[in-house]
Amino acid sequence: MNVSIARIKQRPVRLTTSRKRDVRTQFAALCWRMRGERVEVLVVTSRRTKRWILPKGWPMDGETPSEAAATEAWEEGGVRGKVTPVCIGLYSYIKNRASRDLPVMVVVFPLKVTEQSTTWPEHKERKRKWVTPRRASTMVEEPELRRLLRDFDPRLQGL
Repeated sequence: MNVSIARIKQRPVRLTTSRKRDVRTQFAALCWRMRGERVEVLVVTSRRTKRWILPKGWPMDGETPSEAAATEAWEEGGVRGKVTPVCIGLYSYIKNRASRDLPVMVVVFPLKVTEQSTTWPEHKERKRKWVTPRRASTMVEEPELRRLLRDFDPRLQGL
């Protein structure tokens, strides 16, 4: 299957006070590195349920979507690097909240890791693990994210 990606210039997000949307958006970083000839991706645990996920979070005022994804990579996974401002995929999930469940669409941006810290903002709340994309695809729950991880190869995607 051939997929063409439209390169659209990102603009910083301007948050409004309205919270009545039915579907929410989050931005995720698919953090990757090369170990010899092997591609590895970073997965982290969620704070509450300890499921394996990608670092992700809500839009941030004044940051582009890819910048917000890079911020989440640092806060949740303790990594920094070069984020590509082109979305490589989407996945959805239901965020369980005490007041109500929220459907969330997650936009994923690749981030080539150049730095990893032993301490980071959420290091006491999360675990992180480097695994192959195929292994990561077996660790996450969301079907679309499984496919995105399974098919991820930065060498073939020009990253």
